[in-house]
Amino acid sequence: MTDNERLIHLIDELVTLNCSFALWSVPGDKTLELLISCQEALIYPNEVSRLNGQEGFVFAPYHISEETPLILLKPDIYKTGIEEILKLNMDDVKVCQKEQANYTSHYVIEKDEYLSDIEQTVNTIKNTKLAKAIVSRIIPAERKNESLGKLYTQLFEQTPNAFVYMVNLPKAGLWMGATPEILLKSEGKTMETVSLAGTQPRVSGTEYGWSTKDIEEQAFVSRYLVDLLYRFDIHRYTTRGPETLESGKVAHLFTSFLFAKKKLDDCLGDFIAELHPTPAVCGFPKSKADKFISTIEKHDRRYYSGFLGPWQLKDSVRLFVNLRCMEIIPEKYMLYAGGGITSRSVPEEEWEETNNKAKTLLSAIEAIRQNDLD
Repeated sequence: MTDNERLIHLIDELVTLNCSFALWSVPGDKTLELLISCQEALIYPNEVSRLNGQEGFVFAPYHISEETPLILLKPDIYKTGIEEILKLNMDDVKVCQKEQANYTSHYVIEKDEYLSDIEQTVNTIKNTKLAKAIVSRIIPAERKNESLGKLYTQLFEQTPNAFVYMVNLPKAGLWMGATPEILLKSEGKTMETVSLAGTQPRVSGTEYGWSTKDIEEQAFVSRYLVDLLYRFDIHRYTTRGPETLESGKVAHLFTSFLFAKKKLDDCLGDFIAELHPTPAVCGFPKSKADKFISTIEKHDRRYYSGFLGPWQLKDSVRLFVNLRCMEIIPEKYMLYAGGGITSRSVPEEEWEETNNKAKTLLSAIEAIRQNDLD
């Protein structure tokens, strides 16, 4: 049995045991990391600022609620690298077994209704002070008897420029994704946050051209980040971009903001509380967009467009926005995808954008099914 086959078997066993775990890799790094928590090692802070001084893996919803709590997995078992992960003794994790999460209903919107909602959103933007709003939808896909271990390793191989993760938690359920969007990460003495917006299908061997709508959409996010840095007394920072980031089946426009890590030594949780949700997943102005989303979207976002990642593990922070993700329920994969709507949005194009974003996960599902047939 190869190491990859052993890894697939281990992941499937973790899912079967229904223990609380997070498995992930960061963009550009083939190193897998696994953190497993027993029940006593799960923390449910009632606000993001209470993460100050904590250590572990954080899984945060779009909005914290009783149904979708903020969850921190403390490192009861923590292993880095496939070689170390494969040394895991499964007898050590059986104490982590939990009851299955209660699955909520998922409202799946039809195309005509979605197009109507986008048209309504564009009209609202043209006639109010709302400048941008993210409108999302759920895309269901049939779940057959495929191995989730195979699915994760396929996603890991095909999206090297994304944060590829799998999380199973008693109050959140089972999630998998490959998100390209950094919320906040540290590298040595430097902290980085990213303005990412604008989407088009990935193209090989040609230069990308970006529309006025895409450039404007990304500028909203950048403007918000500049204001936030100022509010936290961060006046010295450098920027990189705008550049094109390829991830999975799509490409995005992004700009990096880099500043001294020490600026957030005592207020990391407070900064994240202000940063999330960014205009990239909410809109601009943020409060108006958030209120509008609550009226236009008919589904609960749950952990889609929340954030996740290692929190102060090995004295580093690597948080990503939970995009290109899906909730895995017994008979379905529930994929979440959205688009940034501005006054220049065309409803039919926004529908296709959500389809393109879903291809990152759908292509992985199709690939392992085809491999099983070969």
